[in-house]
Order: sequence, then C-alpha cells, then structure tokens
Amino acid sequence: MQIGKYTLKTILSGFFGLDGGAMFGIIPKPLWEKTNPADELNRVALSTRNLLLVSDDKKILIDSGMGNKWEEKSKNIYKIDSKRNLELTLEQNDIKPEDITDVLLTHLHFDHAGGSTKIENGNLIPSFPNAKYFVQKKNFEWAMNPSDRDKGSYIKDNFEPLVKEGVLNLIDGEINFDENISFRIINGHTFGQQMIKISDSSNTILYCADLMPFVSQIRIPYVMGYDLQPMITVQEKKKYLQRAADENWYLYFGHDPQFAVSTVKYTDKGIVQDKTFTDLE
Repeated sequence: MQIGKYTLKTILSGFFGLDGGAMFGIIPKPLWEKTNPADELNRVALSTRNLLLVSDDKKILIDSGMGNKWEEKSKNIYKIDSKRNLELTLEQNDIKPEDITDVLLTHLHFDHAGGSTKIENGNLIPSFPNAKYFVQKKNFEWAMNPSDRDKGSYIKDNFEPLVKEGVLNLIDGEINFDENISFRIINGHTFGQQMIKISDSSNTILYCADLMPFVSQIRIPYVMGYDLQPMITVQEKKKYLQRAADENWYLYFGHDPQFAVSTVKYTDKGIVQDKTFTDLE
C-alpha cells in the first residue's frame, strides 16, 4: 500500500497468548470463542503485527512487539513464539536495525514496546541505534508510576534505556508528525495511548493499537478486561468507527492473528466489519 510519500509494509514480529476472558471482558466465552478459539489454558492467540513506513529518507517503525528479553517462565505463561522476532522479520524485508530512523510507540506496554531495547554485552541498549523514539508524554509519565492494577504491563527495561540514551521524545497532544502521519489520543485502555493515522488525499489507514486488538472487537461491547476505563473505550470506539465508516478508512489491527486490515460499514445492526484483508493490499 502506498499512502503519500510512504510505502507501507506489514512486519509480523511474533505471536503470543493472553487469557481469553481478559481479552473480551464481559462477553461470554461461547460468543468470543467463535472468532478467537482458546487453547487448553484459555489463552487466545495474539500477533505482534507492526507497521513499517518507507520513504526516500525515512524508515519508520510503528511499535516494536514483545522483544527478546523474556525468561522461560514468562515465555511459557505468555506462550511466546520464540521462532519469530522483530529483527529477523526486518532482515527478511532487507532492513537492518541501523536503517530505522524513527520508532512511533502507541504506548509502553510490553507487547508494544518490548522490542525497543535489547541486551548486548550485558547492557540494555536501544534496539535501533540511529532511531528517534516517540511516545505520548502522558503515557510515559503513567508508565513511570503505574497503578498496582497495570504495573505488570509496564516493564521499565523496555523504555528507561531510551531515556538514558536521550532518544525518547515525548509528544504532548494530537499533533502532526509530518504531512502524512498524525497522532490520535485515546485513554480507555491506558492513559495517553496514541493511534497512528497515515493519510493522503485518497486513502487513510488507522493503526488501532489497543483500541481494538482484534477485528472481532469492532463490535462495540467487545472491550478488554485489561482496559483501565472501559466506558471511555466504548466512547472512543464509537467515535473512530463512525469516522472510519463515513470516510472509508482502513483499520490496521496489530494483534489479530489472522487479519491485518478491515474496513467497516453501516448496517441496521450498527457499524460492522466489511472487507477484511490478511495483509496490506
């Protein structure tokens, strides 16, 4: 897909598993398991599907996945696919870590920022040595002092080294990164999460992050138990689904193990998924 000056490429950096009940909140299992079947430990599969934007002078990565710093216990708990990783997938796309110019982080949860740092010679360093990293100031401040409820999602080894190296840039509000990229703030899942909107005069794609991890969560009541403010999530979903339906946006899903992109449409049952795609087409 080409939008403005950028060529968009899917970077599938891995898979992991989370409890299905936590992923779907109040929705009964007989409903959500139709689209997201669970394993014997009630875990549903999630992808870490990142997005690479390539122009003449930029190679921008949106989110960095789980990373490779996990011990065996956590690998087993989260069913982390050790055969895939971000660096390998980038290499398969002829991209070296030093080629990345910018990393846009939707938020600092471990499954979105885990690949931002790596261990080298016993030290934690930025994974992309020539990149500037960007995240919302509000989310960084929350990540540094999270609540007891969500502190397990904010692992400081994933972002404190970026501060130490002076490469983490804090964004304050909904601004334009350039003529094709802008940030849209949502606060239901966590505070100061930013979705990434990529658009030109013809097409718009919205990187949904954790507003809707799965295509199945286009349904308004399908809200995660992880969300700190679930009623805010409901309002945010209504707002952006309406805009997507009105303006024919493409929605990009970072965690859906099957579908990368969907459009939505109005029906007598409300806004529902329309065309779905396994990759950018």
